Amino acid sequence: MDWLLYVSYLLGGAFFANAVPHFVSGMMGRPFQTPFSKPSGEGLSSSTVNVIWGFANFIIAYLLIVRVGNFDLRVTNHAIALGVGVLFMGIISARLFGRFHGGNSPSGS
Repeated sequence: MDWLLYVSYLLGGAFFANAVPHFVSGMMGRPFQTPFSKPSGEGLSSSTVNVIWGFANFIIAYLLIVRVGNFDLRVTNHAIALGVGVLFMGIISARLFGRFHGGNSPSGS
């Protein structure tokens, strides 16, 4: 079932990409959207909630990437699956959060 490993690496990449903006926003003391905000995913959560949510995403990413199978960054298919997950979540996040922060308009404002 090799394909399950690739799904795991892809999802691990997505969780890793999702962890970064939450963790960094929280460390900078800035509120950011989380699933725990009101309304969910649209309202802002505190910086502390974002650090915790980002860290939880890092843990999930670790479990999916390192603890499932034998991930090797030098194996092209492994790296591609991880990279596609990172790219996929990056694009989704850009589209989702861009509507709140002005990132979806051509001029950025």
